[in-house]
Amino acid sequence: MTRWTVAHDAGRPEGRPCGHLDTAGGGEPPAAGDGCAACLAARRSWVHLRLCLSCGHVGCCDSSAGKHAASHAAASGHPVARSAEDGEAWAWCYRDEVFLVPVTGGRPA
Repeated sequence: MTRWTVAHDAGRPEGRPCGHLDTAGGGEPPAAGDGCAACLAARRSWVHLRLCLSCGHVGCCDSSAGKHAASHAAASGHPVARSAEDGEAWAWCYRDEVFLVPVTGGRPA
């Protein structure tokens, strides 16, 4: 299971905490071909995908018209989602508005 920590230089004041690290599971990115269910149902496209680290819901990012990942976070109370893009290993806490990075070997990756 992936552990997360606040990124030190994420465009936010250093030391800004995240009170939701204990709710953020590992969450592997969705398989190729999966996407934002709400966009698929509406026959819309998305820019990037986010994976909820509480329940595994896949939604589109805030640069997408639907902003379904953020709306899922607000409606469900699940604050943390990771990027579901290949090669990206970061997450975002919607409540605390901080980027998170995985911890590997006891240190942030």
